[in-house]
Amino acid sequence: MRSKSKKRQRGSGKKGIYVLPSLFTSASLFGGFYAIIAAIQGRYETAAIAILLSSVFDALDGKIARVTKTSSHFGAEYDSLSDLVAFGVAPAVLSFQWALQPFGRLGWLACFMFVICGALRLARFNVQRDHAGSSYFKGLPIPGAASLIAATVLFYTELEVEPGSQNILMIVMMYVLSFLMVSTIEYISLKKFELKKQRPFNVLVSIILFLIVIAYKPKIMLFLILAAYVVSGPLLSIFRHRQKVPEARVLSEETPQAKKD
Repeated sequence: MRSKSKKRQRGSGKKGIYVLPSLFTSASLFGGFYAIIAAIQGRYETAAIAILLSSVFDALDGKIARVTKTSSHFGAEYDSLSDLVAFGVAPAVLSFQWALQPFGRLGWLACFMFVICGALRLARFNVQRDHAGSSYFKGLPIPGAASLIAATVLFYTELEVEPGSQNILMIVMMYVLSFLMVSTIEYISLKKFELKKQRPFNVLVSIILFLIVIAYKPKIMLFLILAAYVVSGPLLSIFRHRQKVPEARVLSEETPQAKKD
């Protein structure tokens, strides 16, 4: 009896956490926090770079957790909280400080809309995590939306556009990105793409060319790539809808003929 009670006491001990993926999540959270500080201080380019680095760390923590088989419920919840700060609050503060202050209440309401839609997007993802497939995301991922905002800031600094010209674009972008995050539009997921698996030779060449193109004009190319990803969701949905309409017509035309036969 004593031995059984001892085993129960040992089994009911506190569970530990996986340190390695949590360190990368913490690095992503720090990048978001630093971006908020930099945006308040008026260092918008630094804040944008910090958000982009946070997205890199956010992608790495998931990869490392899957490769090392250290995924956990704690890690998933910690990652969501980190994402809300790094990709919800940080880009909202950056947008307001950089472009939306002249709009007053309309500006900070747009930023709040972005934050709350990002929070809803993360909550929906957590609820559907076990049931959703890994090939597509339902709704624009919040790191993608935040990265586009950061890339837009870098894009404008590279082109040296006149101050104030970004205001209208930014407020429209905030509302559009907010809608895309909570929509049911599907976006391609790159979770299944594993570098450790064997791939055709052309894949290596394509990746190298892709990196060379980004290295040539990183601020411009990052903006174009992220903008293309954001637009890809609605375009794919329109393309799929147009494919389904002719199929539905064919089925509706074939059904009456089958009944006559």
